[in-house]
Amino acid sequence: MKNHVAHRTRARRPLAWGALASVGIAGLILSACSSNPPHKAALKPDPPTTTTTAAPKPSCPLTGLPAPNGSVPARPAMAVKIDNYPNGRPQAGLDKADIVFEEPVEGGITRYAAVFQCQDAALIGPARSARNIDIGILGQLGNPLEAHVGGINPVIANIDASPIGDVNLGASDSLMIHPAGRVPPDADFTSTALVYGTHPTMNTPPQPLFTYSTTLPGAGSPVSNVNIPFSGTSNVTWHWNATTNTFQRFYNGLQPDMLVDGAQNQTPNVVVQYVQISYGPWVENSQGGLEVQADLYPNASGAAMIYRNGQAFQATWHRGDLGSPTQFVNAFGVAIPLEPGTTWVELVPSSVNVTSTP
Repeated sequence: MKNHVAHRTRARRPLAWGALASVGIAGLILSACSSNPPHKAALKPDPPTTTTTAAPKPSCPLTGLPAPNGSVPARPAMAVKIDNYPNGRPQAGLDKADIVFEEPVEGGITRYAAVFQCQDAALIGPARSARNIDIGILGQLGNPLEAHVGGINPVIANIDASPIGDVNLGASDSLMIHPAGRVPPDADFTSTALVYGTHPTMNTPPQPLFTYSTTLPGAGSPVSNVNIPFSGTSNVTWHWNATTNTFQRFYNGLQPDMLVDGAQNQTPNVVVQYVQISYGPWVENSQGGLEVQADLYPNASGAAMIYRNGQAFQATWHRGDLGSPTQFVNAFGVAIPLEPGTTWVELVPSSVNVTSTP
């Protein structure tokens, strides 16, 4: 518009109407340029946006893995005492357990307290008798159930006086399964359904025993295998398998520890907990073997090693009363997280020399 007005001024027409007309036209043009734009309807503001954060999916308390079907089963932890004498192998159900505790018993042999909560197992065993050490192991799980086949009177009395729900499979054959080809005393098996069916009103899951993280807890020491020579019948070696991201269990370094279903015992986490043990005051078997006692509580502590992701992490453990979980911490007192998944806790007498290979 300004160029057009300047061009008309440069025409230098005589004043009078031409000049007035020029001024009038310019005024109209400027007036038109400065007038308000046509009225437009007011724009409606955008509706406020809301961000919905999905609730975290529930995790199994004893593995840190996502709960099956999106919810933690409304039931307590349940342990089955399982034989580990060579005649009792192969076992069933250990690959469905959330945590497996391997405990020393008389004669240098070991037994398992296999703890179930999030998974079901149709066959578990062979189930054997209870031991006094079970109270210290299972007491940290709140009000768990313990399934076993009998036990000496002092041990049963102590279990009955503890927070543990006693499920003596030997009291009713309806609680047991007898697979073909198994002979006593390793012919008695059970299932999670049978054991949980004895206490249908118990519906409180346990609190977690460990913390879990997929992130490594600092710098560990690479390790390819861990040897735990409990005895000649239980000379255990855990071999790291980077393909499966698990430690696989062997006996005498070479023999895979296989289950009835053909699976090899393996786990992403191996916890070696050194414990002080003593013997007595009760005789446990016809050979005169004394009951093995372990100093697990109250106010107990000791050395430990955490093995996960092919690395070893030095730790110490400490525990207050019977109902307190065992804490595994580093040199700064910070809890060492485990890889989400199952865990095998090896309760190793302090006299046993555990070795590992880088």
